Amino acid sequence: MGFNCGIVGLPNVGKSTLFNALTATAAAQAANYPFCTIEPNTGRVAVPDPRLDRLAAIAKSARIVPTSLEFVDIAGLVRGASKGEGLGNQFLANIREVDAILHVLRCFEGGDVVHVEGGIDPLRDAEIVETELMLADLESLEKRLPALQKKARGGDREAQAQAALIEPLRAALAEGRPARTAIAAGEAEAARRLGLITTKPVLFVSNVEESAAASGNRFSAAVAARAAAEGAGHVVVSAAIEAEVSALPLAERREFLDGLGLADSGLDRVIRAGYALLGLITFFTAGPKEARAWTIPAGTRAPAAAGTIHGDFERGFIAAETIAYEDYVALGGEAGAREAGKLRIEGRDYGVRDGDVMVFRFNV
Repeated sequence: MGFNCGIVGLPNVGKSTLFNALTATAAAQAANYPFCTIEPNTGRVAVPDPRLDRLAAIAKSARIVPTSLEFVDIAGLVRGASKGEGLGNQFLANIREVDAILHVLRCFEGGDVVHVEGGIDPLRDAEIVETELMLADLESLEKRLPALQKKARGGDREAQAQAALIEPLRAALAEGRPARTAIAAGEAEAARRLGLITTKPVLFVSNVEESAAASGNRFSAAVAARAAAEGAGHVVVSAAIEAEVSALPLAERREFLDGLGLADSGLDRVIRAGYALLGLITFFTAGPKEARAWTIPAGTRAPAAAGTIHGDFERGFIAAETIAYEDYVALGGEAGAREAGKLRIEGRDYGVRDGDVMVFRFNV
């Protein structure tokens, strides 16, 4: 199962620079003019997880395979995108396809890059993008609602259910609130199937100058406050620094980050935050051939988790031999955990937990 995050924002806020650093490629142009990223660029990046290295060392694995997350660099949006301004129609079509939104906001002054709105104000920029997305969603629902209401009045139960789901979302959008603020308990999956942009989870990424990479600045503080008020995520990065880090050999990156007072790279924080934003967890398999991390949504049952490895594992699922990561490490691996009674046999109803080390029994 693939999971992806769309990187969005106004033109010239550092989206493509961040994407290039994330994927360590120059696939996305980062020229100083709007709409240089005309086609969405996609890259898969490893999710940093020090647990995997520890498991591999204990299991004496020949290779290590981390889990990954996909990032999509989407062309910059401008005012009027919902009406087709700039590359609006293309932007909106591309963003509907992603699972979560990483909203990059320019939080630095100066430099040669011209801001499309003429000045630095990340909260204004956030409002511009959010408004265009809400307008696009509102238009989408208002096109669907009349036909649904007509069928509902005629007694069509499916139409009645759809109209009951859509009406509060449309009302919220008309009031200037994202659709996600009006989703009733238990309706998240049904709302997701509507394909609305503003139902997607959001991570704000404050792109600051190099000197503010460790502590942020007044602009990023304002973004952090907005994110907290909305229940969104927030990460501070310096895209310029991340571009430098991504170009360094792995052995030199730690020293470079230490010199800047950074415990880890901004990209690692973005990747981890994106992973959390999507409500994902990791389980592991570990043996002499390989130690591998696998991505699943939180709450996934054991057979479905087995299916991420191979469809036959899910179809023929019998049981899952399961060891908590902490027990696997403390007891020196599978044999020690088995002897200590820490290896559990879990069945079909088991909800896999983050960090579980698993072996699946199956029969096809």
